[in-house]
Amino acid sequence: MSATIDSTTSTIGMKLDAFVSNLDSLPSTQLYGIIVGLTVLISFTLLAGGGGGVVDVVGVSPIMVEKKVSANSSAGPQPKWFVLKWLNVIFVAAFLLSVIHFSWHAQTYLNDSSSSLYFLVGWSLFLCYFFGFFGISFVDITDEDLVSSNSSASAVSETTTKPKKSVLHPPAASAPVCSDPVSSSSRATTNTTTSKDDIKAMDNDAIAQLVLTGQMKDHELEKVLDAFRAVDVRRIIMQDRLSSLLGKDTHCLKNLPVGPSLDYAQVHGANCEIVVGYVPLPVGMVGPLTLNDESVYIPMATTEGCLVASTQRGAKAISQGKLGAVATIVRDGITRAPCLRMNSAKEAALLKLWCETPIHFASMKAAFESTTSFGKLKGCNPTIAGRNIYLRLICFSGDAMGMNMVSKGSLAVIDLLRLQFPSLQLVALSGNMCTDKKAAATNWLEGRGKSVVVEAIIPQKVVRATLKTTVAKMVHTNLHKNLIGSAMAGTIGGFNAHASNIVTAVFLATGQDPAQNVESSNCITLLEETEDGDLWISCTMPSLEVGTVGGGTSLPAQAACLKAIGVQGGGVVPGANARKLATVVAAATMAGELSLLAALAANTLVQAHMKHNRKAPSKK
Repeated sequence: MSATIDSTTSTIGMKLDAFVSNLDSLPSTQLYGIIVGLTVLISFTLLAGGGGGVVDVVGVSPIMVEKKVSANSSAGPQPKWFVLKWLNVIFVAAFLLSVIHFSWHAQTYLNDSSSSLYFLVGWSLFLCYFFGFFGISFVDITDEDLVSSNSSASAVSETTTKPKKSVLHPPAASAPVCSDPVSSSSRATTNTTTSKDDIKAMDNDAIAQLVLTGQMKDHELEKVLDAFRAVDVRRIIMQDRLSSLLGKDTHCLKNLPVGPSLDYAQVHGANCEIVVGYVPLPVGMVGPLTLNDESVYIPMATTEGCLVASTQRGAKAISQGKLGAVATIVRDGITRAPCLRMNSAKEAALLKLWCETPIHFASMKAAFESTTSFGKLKGCNPTIAGRNIYLRLICFSGDAMGMNMVSKGSLAVIDLLRLQFPSLQLVALSGNMCTDKKAAATNWLEGRGKSVVVEAIIPQKVVRATLKTTVAKMVHTNLHKNLIGSAMAGTIGGFNAHASNIVTAVFLATGQDPAQNVESSNCITLLEETEDGDLWISCTMPSLEVGTVGGGTSLPAQAACLKAIGVQGGGVVPGANARKLATVVAAATMAGELSLLAALAANTLVQAHMKHNRKAPSKK
């Protein structure tokens, strides 16, 4: 037995001696190559067979990326990942120093085989670390990506990274629109093989699912169902779409009535006097429209046929572009310009100079802001006409449109001025240089409310497929109609196709002051062909007057429409909701401009309106 063991041991020893002898006979370069190869093999083995805590990165969409922790991962304490970052710094510094040191004394170390071997072994260890651990610290690991040490092993598989952007809805199918009368022809309009009778027999939720899954188009519901039931089904569809943007518990359309209903007690003392009833207006929903990297739906109250469908087509074309619509607020301030009268023109001039002195403006600002919690006086522009002085005060008004706020603050400023100028007379709190509900160059040049610019690039293939025309024709039509034609008419702020159409429809739906569409519709629409042959469009609207609190925004139906946009009430940041609403109105206006200009360029406007706006009289 012992002889056998000795023989076996001797054989192993002999083999080891032979292996060492073979290594000694190898050149140093071959030996180093073997060491590096083994190092790489070990490193890849470590990376491929890592521990149980594996992070899977799953690409869900271009908008949303989710990281899931494997269900087999341990629920125990996690590594201290920050240590790896410090180790990276130490190892890289040591490696670089060793290379520099070796290079500096290369002649000495090359003649000393033992020293060279030390360096080779050390560098091999560095390579082992670099291949095995160096890249780990670059993985974007946060506390949310790791399973909490307090959670049970059976509950560690969960989505941990929140989407950084809102989910973008794909562009909606276009309804029959004014520029494309062929779109309402008798060709097959649904993708489902279900017969009309079978669809009628379904409950509303099942029919809604047909639309949501693309087997029907929502604008075809009235062809299958009666008009009342079609509206009920469409509300289910819109609620589902809006819930994906605003939350499942957000019942946006709950208070948007479908039958005769109005709480007159809520109207009394706030919205109307001598009430005898109300006028119902149909509300259409445009969207999704991609605006500033999120999808929005836009309610429009109108009795003009084709308006909603046409705006929907423009929204589709915008959303089919790479970036959608991009809107920016460049100014934010509601204005009031009291008319003040002095004893002489000189006194009026002195008052103007006094108001323009920074220290005196600070006193005016303090007086103004003493009357409001959110209002901030941003500027004062006095204008003299003889003994009259028109004091145009500019006020930030938070999420309110702000007319009451700025008027109240203006009275406080006038009281302050009277202390300095006893002869001052207030002729009118509004001296018509505000300028409210009238076309005025001062609003066009200096702005009022929110000044917004919105733009989009429409690929030329979308112009052809969706807008049914060409880029060159649209640019040509816009130049000669909106720019030259409007200039010949001497318009103020009217360098557009029909901005007022969209502004008024959104104003009516969201409880804005409809009379303020006069200045809010100030708009210049510009079109250009890009170097790539695509269509660039912009709408500049210097005087959009909107709010999300106060006035008609408190009525249930109008509040429901604001909620559908995602801007009901005051924002977390004062003014944020009102600013977003302004960008939504501007983007909707651009969608309407885009579609109408396409219709004019294709010369299909009249025949489509005659077809869609001339309903046959009902039979009695």
